[in-house]
Amino acid sequence: MMMGSIRQRLGRAVFNWSLRRSPRLKKLTLSQRRIYIVPSRSGFVFLLLLLIMLVLGINFQNNLMFAVTFLLASLFIVTILHTYANLSGLTIQFVRGHGCFLGEQAAFDLLLTAQGQRQYESIQLRLHQHSGCAVDLLDDRQRNLTLYQTPDRRGVFQPNALLIESYYPLGLFRAWTWVQTDLNALIYPRPVAGGQLTDLRAIDSTNPFPGQQSERLGGEEFAGLEPYQPGMPLRRVAWKQFARGQGMHVKHYVELNDERRWLSWALWPELDTEARLSRLTWWVLQLHARGDDYGLMLPGCTISPAQGEAHRLRVLEALACFGLQAGASDATGLPVDEVDTSGASEVEDKANPSTLSHIQRQRSAQESGL
Repeated sequence: MMMGSIRQRLGRAVFNWSLRRSPRLKKLTLSQRRIYIVPSRSGFVFLLLLLIMLVLGINFQNNLMFAVTFLLASLFIVTILHTYANLSGLTIQFVRGHGCFLGEQAAFDLLLTAQGQRQYESIQLRLHQHSGCAVDLLDDRQRNLTLYQTPDRRGVFQPNALLIESYYPLGLFRAWTWVQTDLNALIYPRPVAGGQLTDLRAIDSTNPFPGQQSERLGGEEFAGLEPYQPGMPLRRVAWKQFARGQGMHVKHYVELNDERRWLSWALWPELDTEARLSRLTWWVLQLHARGDDYGLMLPGCTISPAQGEAHRLRVLEALACFGLQAGASDATGLPVDEVDTSGASEVEDKANPSTLSHIQRQRSAQESGL
């Protein structure tokens, strides 16, 4: 038990020390300053066998055993150089992170580039405490790969440190390095179905956000005059205009229907914050799939109705970052202010500078792939 605790503390200290020597960079090349190498478990067993063979050779004065022992020891030393060379000169470029919904795996793209004509075999890459993959750079000088990590929270998410290691060629040594990933992904709330679609239509005349409207005959809203046609009801005839000699016209009435759909924070007051965000996220996906115009009203954030992939990303971004930036809402969750930016995401105005830069980079990466 004590040995296990000592190993964990030692491993954690080495890990932290390694990260302090590895600043966040978009692109880096592995060199002797970043590569660490020690014998593996098989290497220590191999050393033990060499020691036993040396003792037996000395005890029995056996020249053949001496020769085999020194030959294997030379092989052991040469393996150090080959294991180190299998990582040295390798260039890692962090490309982009892909947003996902909470509960899914976030994807992070990397690009590996070989140095000169050197070949790299059996290089293992994984994010800290997660599964990874093994790659070879033989004929191809570059290799694209994607690593995955399951986020535990919504908002701007940075993956764990990247472990790059190799046991090539004989498995007697382990060469490795820890690299801080200069990537991030925007994690959206988990979509959860619920509510009724009819609850989302905004028909309130006091709504301060004008939007698209459609007309339907038979209402009480005067829309203008139109020439009289035989068979039209006489009660709709504009007699004043007829008396002025302007011809016979009838009054045209319509009913105005608001075709916008507003996803509002106030729709489901019985739910807590995360449950509301999950339901709003689900409705965003539904309305986007239907091709409807929809807008979002959150405390301190309003996005005007629109449609399309770029609009969907803006709305999901606002839901992902809601409540994570200072000053967006007070303790009661009531709006601090409401601003209509005609489709722009106000969450950027509320975010702190570091969060803002992550969001902007994430949005640029996602919109460039549209």
